[in-house]
Amino acid sequence: MQPQSEFEHEVAELIVESLNLEDINATDIQPEEPLFDDGLGLDSIDALELALAVTQKYAVQLRAEDANVKEVFSSLRSLSAYIAENTS
Repeated sequence: MQPQSEFEHEVAELIVESLNLEDINATDIQPEEPLFDDGLGLDSIDALELALAVTQKYAVQLRAEDANVKEVFSSLRSLSAYIAENTS
């Protein structure tokens, strides 16, 4: 597995801080690891809080009705790539 890029680490820190993940460090989040279920173990409430944090920090909108939202939230790498592609 490839290590986190600098931007992926920044997004991982946002995940840890915005969701108050006390037992997890940003460096512990593997870029390809699933964010939900068996991976990091996030749930739908976490997704809403994370989407809000992403919007506040990067001005990127993530909506539940978007067709690709599950893909975007599938891993740290996919979320980071989506933010980078959609940051103005």
